[in-house]
Amino acid sequence: MMDNTPREHERVVIIGSGPAGWTAAVYAARAQLEPLVFEGAGSRTMIPGGQLMFTTEVENYPGFKEGVTGPELMMEMRAQAQRFGTRIVTEDIVDVDFEQRPFVLKSSRGKEVRADSIIVATGANAKWIGLPNEERLAQSGGGVSACAVCDGALPAFRNKVLAVVGGGDSAMEDAIYLTKFAGEVVIIHRRDEFRASKIMAERALSHEKIRVEWNKVVTDVLGDDAITGLVLEDTATGEVSEIAVDGLFVAIGHTPNTDFLEGKVALKPNGYVEMPVAWRTNTSVPGVFACGDVMDDYYKQAISAAGTGCMAALDAERWLAHGGAEAHAHEEVAAG
Repeated sequence: MMDNTPREHERVVIIGSGPAGWTAAVYAARAQLEPLVFEGAGSRTMIPGGQLMFTTEVENYPGFKEGVTGPELMMEMRAQAQRFGTRIVTEDIVDVDFEQRPFVLKSSRGKEVRADSIIVATGANAKWIGLPNEERLAQSGGGVSACAVCDGALPAFRNKVLAVVGGGDSAMEDAIYLTKFAGEVVIIHRRDEFRASKIMAERALSHEKIRVEWNKVVTDVLGDDAITGLVLEDTATGEVSEIAVDGLFVAIGHTPNTDFLEGKVALKPNGYVEMPVAWRTNTSVPGVFACGDVMDDYYKQAISAAGTGCMAALDAERWLAHGGAEAHAHEEVAAG
């Protein structure tokens, strides 16, 4: 049985366990870097394996012609990483010190680990409305999703009435995308105008398959095994109504899991990790790399996350091969 106990000094530590984290682990392990993965302790809305753990059917990940469930895909990736010697700790990293060399990480159970390089793959958390039935049906595959591109083409949604909650560009994009498959798309927005860019709003409003429920909020999701409808409340009058829908797509944004990085690496205004070098996974701190949804506020797909996980492992391997922290220290002395 593999010993997952952290060592006093690691070559590379990977924080996170979605497609990006496990792909980084596969590449790092095959490069004989013996990576240690902190896969996360889990919470109500995020568990080890990331957002795909709440996705029942994945049809757009290459290599699975019949599709694959999100949990199955993540367990296969995890097992593949372990096959090559990846060690796994089921804890969160709650604090980091990137001023010291080697870096110092502190876990949720008080472990302190030192590492020459770090790969951050903590992902992003979809924002939900916050309703018990919404969460239950999202986790059971009952027709509630936070990713139209991931799930909208599933047979269960074909020629059906689908609802999109939101008023920004993401909501408009999701609604327009869903018109390829749905019979009708209903956008539900709490105000009387969209926050989206004018061009995106006009595209949605002019589409023959899209209608809008203005000044409405969803107060309940109806259905036992599968969604059957929504309870809406008018934000102006307080009037309560119901509409029948066969799917609900929540498009009110994502929150990157970067709280523990605040002030430690450069972050964008929206909280995602800043990537200062194009087509590289380097962060603002030499030796610290980022991949997956924690740095991607544009594509946000499992396959693109896995691709950047590969890139981060290769970047870390090359950084270590060229001297890592020692080479960086010499560069700083020379610059000074």
